Amino acid sequence: MLNNEKGFFKFVFVLGLIAFLMYAGFQIGMPFYRYTSFRTDAEQIARISIAGDIDKTRAQIFERAQELNIPLKEEDIEVMKTTRGMRVKTAWAEEVDLLGIYQKTFDFTIDVEE
Repeated sequence: MLNNEKGFFKFVFVLGLIAFLMYAGFQIGMPFYRYTSFRTDAEQIARISIAGDIDKTRAQIFERAQELNIPLKEEDIEVMKTTRGMRVKTAWAEEVDLLGIYQKTFDFTIDVEE
């Protein structure tokens, strides 16, 4: 494979392509990982806080958002008591930049009731 000039350049190209695809997958996958992790945590906090107060629940959810580096303000998190329990609503956007070549903004919304 590496015996001639053509084989070496093909190897380097394929290796570079694989490295770029891994980088792009990581960059695009991380916002979705944060979204699913945050959604699961918000559901658990809402479930545990059924008898709790709204401000404490909002503070716990905001703290988890900060741990996950989600660009949220505490005012952006809406917590309400319902007949069934607690409802948590929030939304945010994250922009992914792939080496300055491609930019994409992903919008995420959470609306859970536990």
